[in-house]
Amino acid sequence: MPTLVELSAFDPNWTNDFSAAEVLLRATLGKFVVSVDHIGSTAVPGLAAKPIIDIDITISSLDDVPDASAELVKLGFESRGNRYDDDVWAFLWKCRMPQIRVYLCPPSNRTHELRMLFRDYLRQHEEVATEYAVLKRRLADRFPHDGDRYTSEKSAFISDIVGRALKES
Repeated sequence: MPTLVELSAFDPNWTNDFSAAEVLLRATLGKFVVSVDHIGSTAVPGLAAKPIIDIDITISSLDDVPDASAELVKLGFESRGNRYDDDVWAFLWKCRMPQIRVYLCPPSNRTHELRMLFRDYLRQHEEVATEYAVLKRRLADRFPHDGDRYTSEKSAFISDIVGRALKES
């Protein structure tokens, strides 16, 4: 099924959207939550993005995934599973704008750690964020109905930036 790739100019309200979602998610998942982090392009000031607020929720244990997942589904999230066999479970809440995508991550999860490195690097290096914005626009124009291809074509750039971040840390 084709997935539309729509990029929006940075919206300063995305920060408020994240904050409101964080309050709701902490209230819903309470005892399971270690941290709630705004990730993805909507978390980088000035960066164009698909209008989806991406959130990593670090939970206290891998054993908590089934119960935390059940709470998210009760709230209205659709389960998207553990697509990459990395112990990260994805959920999408489509019923509001912007949409919210939540990832449940166990402690010390490598995927989560790398996402945070990438986000922080873009926040600290405006010129790299600009390069990323140009790449995203080019790929959105080239693959407007293929979200999976759009995402996979960004992976080399992301890997390069994560490598730089690791060297600098």
